[in-house]
Amino acid sequence: MTEASSRAMPDADGFHRLEWAGGRAAIAKRRRDMPPAFFAAEALGLDALRRSKGLRVPEVFSVGVDHIVLEDLGVGTPGSAFHANAAIGLARQHACLGEAFGFEADGWCGDSPQDNARDRDGHRFFAQRRLLPQAKRAFDAGRLSGRDMVRVDSICRRLDALIPPQPPVLLHGDLWQGNLHACSDGDPALIDAGAVHYGWAEAELAMLHLFGTPPEAFFAAYAEAARLDPGWRRRAPIYNLYHLLNHLNLFGAAYLEETRRVIERHG
Repeated sequence: MTEASSRAMPDADGFHRLEWAGGRAAIAKRRRDMPPAFFAAEALGLDALRRSKGLRVPEVFSVGVDHIVLEDLGVGTPGSAFHANAAIGLARQHACLGEAFGFEADGWCGDSPQDNARDRDGHRFFAQRRLLPQAKRAFDAGRLSGRDMVRVDSICRRLDALIPPQPPVLLHGDLWQGNLHACSDGDPALIDAGAVHYGWAEAELAMLHLFGTPPEAFFAAYAEAARLDPGWRRRAPIYNLYHLLNHLNLFGAAYLEETRRVIERHG
């Protein structure tokens, strides 16, 4: 970023609106408490999503060790076709197949590091790169018991019986409804892309159920645009166990009851 490119970068951590070169509105996110690759992971994820030609994502104007400057998409009211268009775009994104599960670099799910080392076995990837690291972190912090860990291990050993084989497709990776953004014109876009990787499409749909849920029109439009096994809803709690464990680690005991309910039911 050069001095001529924009107004001065705000010195304070947080979110800032500023004007970029040519009068373009931009959002600057600044944090000094994260590792050097934190914002680079978001830029890499946004680039992968853009190349999928699925949903709109903000353009990256600048990225550095402690900041990223993005196109300001504005905030609007979802139009009548918002959810159908979002579903069709997500289906296009999920049509991008990877050679293996994982990604070209590690990422971040919220403030948690996300190991994206590639693996051609999706069940092993989900167990070793997603569930077990989060569960061990919670156990080490005293949030999960030894009994909980035995049940998580049981789930991981039985994943191939619980989850059907699926190809690795391009995922946003942290797709709760807050990251399905309505732009100023009411069209859908994806934001906060630090968790992008190749994984199971069903896992992406499952997270949309975790904190609220889109209307059924969304899932109907997705099913028309892509193959969708109706049994995915039954498997959603297993996919979401990763995010529940992550929230337990990031935000504490408020997520323990729901996390333990999934562990005890499936473990």
